[in-house]
Amino acid sequence: MNNIKLSLEIRRYQSSDQNAVSKLHQQALEPTGAMLPGGPWNDDDLKNIEKEYIDNGGDFFVGILNKRIICMGALKKKTDVIAEIKRMRVHPHYQRKGLGQLMLDKLEDKARQLGYKELYLDTTTKQIPAQKLYEKNGYQQTGRTSYARLDILFYKKKLNNY
Repeated sequence: MNNIKLSLEIRRYQSSDQNAVSKLHQQALEPTGAMLPGGPWNDDDLKNIEKEYIDNGGDFFVGILNKRIICMGALKKKTDVIAEIKRMRVHPHYQRKGLGQLMLDKLEDKARQLGYKELYLDTTTKQIPAQKLYEKNGYQQTGRTSYARLDILFYKKKLNNY
């Protein structure tokens, strides 16, 4: 397990990553039953990551192992002091090995560097490991809603400064 974590390279998204990111998004969500077509949870943001995240006060990172993208996560600006964690994905073969934690740490560090004071995120009730990761890291559930056949949970966390 530690060998994977030590070998993982986390870097900023590059346009050449587009196909791998879209594929990972699908590979990670489908087994959970949380993949829905269209609507407010569509995948249009993944078609223009630079505009949606990097050039808009946030960032998008990929985790690479053996020249393959196996995890990802994004930070999206909501206000000058609030950002949202988006698109946290780990390939199913590499889940529960600490990679989600590494990506979350990277995103939280970047949020602090950018001056954000609070982070928001959402996940589904079907994604229990994600819920546990967020709650273990101090995210508190703030509400829930339903969309199509999914129950969506909303979380937030106040960031501590360095």
